Amino acid sequence: MTQVRTWIEPVVAAAQVASSFYDTALLFVVKNYYNRSIASLNTSDSDILQKSISNFYIIHNFILGLAPLLSAYILAKIGDRQRRKVTICVPLFGYLLSRSLLLPVILLDWPIEVMFGSAALNGLTGWFTTYWAGVMALASEGSSEQARSLKFIRLELVYGIAGFLGSLSSGHIFVRVKITSHQGTILVILSLLLYVFCIVYTIFLLKVPQHGDSVLQDHRHASSAEPTESSKLLGERGEDTPASSTSGTPLRGFITLLFASAILYNIAVDGCVDVLSLFLLNKPLNFSPEYIGYANAAGFTVFITSFLAVFILSRWFGDVTLICIGVVSFSAGIFIMAFVRWAFLYFIARGVMMFALVPMPIIRSVLSKNIRGSSYGKVFVALQLSLAISGVLTSVVFNKIYQATLETFNGTCFILSGIIAVLSLIPISVSAYKYSALLAIRTE
Repeated sequence: MTQVRTWIEPVVAAAQVASSFYDTALLFVVKNYYNRSIASLNTSDSDILQKSISNFYIIHNFILGLAPLLSAYILAKIGDRQRRKVTICVPLFGYLLSRSLLLPVILLDWPIEVMFGSAALNGLTGWFTTYWAGVMALASEGSSEQARSLKFIRLELVYGIAGFLGSLSSGHIFVRVKITSHQGTILVILSLLLYVFCIVYTIFLLKVPQHGDSVLQDHRHASSAEPTESSKLLGERGEDTPASSTSGTPLRGFITLLFASAILYNIAVDGCVDVLSLFLLNKPLNFSPEYIGYANAAGFTVFITSFLAVFILSRWFGDVTLICIGVVSFSAGIFIMAFVRWAFLYFIARGVMMFALVPMPIIRSVLSKNIRGSSYGKVFVALQLSLAISGVLTSVVFNKIYQATLETFNGTCFILSGIIAVLSLIPISVSAYKYSALLAIRTE
């Protein structure tokens, strides 16, 4: 029973279903709001609607991405001082409070700008930046180095399956389940109830694993697998080896390269995601709420296929090779997405991107193997903050590019995402050389 209480998976699953419900509700509340505004001007120009929704998300995502800068690192330092739950509980409280503000927007016709205040509150309480760093730090505490890549991708799998189920059902709930004439009310209420469950579970049931609680069990599962490149690099000498070598200049350069690759790849993915919903709502696809749910669900299947890729391919390939496979998969799929004009082609593009999730959890895993356990929270938050800052800039740039290319070629952003993803292979390739160089130094 004690072992079961160290599982963070129930929180990850419930929080992601809650997020899927909320995101669908917000998207269509924003769309309906601007539809009414445009109708009052006696026009039905779809480009005006697209630009209005896009501008809303530029401001919303800008606030949401920058606000955690004020709190995330402080919360991470508290988490590293044996208070791991802080980096999970505080963001969950923020999600609950901030996302409840969508209810008065729906029920009381509050202005949509209220959601900018919601984003600020969500960001100041840590948002996903702190929450996911806390989850990764807790997972690192309770897993051996050999099993950590699989542990991280397993968490991503739980996250993805929950997102798949939440997205698949959210569109139908939005359209068909009503307690008032206001669409989206039930989705928001269900989302808030799930966040309450997450908070209660984290505070009263979740047990922070100590070194040895689950490491031994993970080691037993991993002992039959082939060692990864990073375990070879570390000589499989345990926690003390990476801890003592973190100060080395070659290792610092290696970690810097991992950060650079993660940021570039994240820019590529964020640039795609930020305009994808608008792309699906626009002509010629014109997806309904149900089809938006199907589309989002199809996107979440990548968590399942990526998990299977790591589970199976890690027996023959090292971490760097797995990262490269994921980058190539995403790049090929997003280039196809640029030319999608029919629904079936969208799902084909999603199928090609089946390994797109692999790079980020593997990068986090390799990082965790090369830092002290007492620095997990700070390093993961530093990475998440880097991703958040680059994500904010990406959101602004890509939304503006999307607006500018609506009437010419609205797949331009996807082409750009693919190019940036390919560029992320450069620091990964150099890091592969760093692996060899560091291994040679230690052999000597």
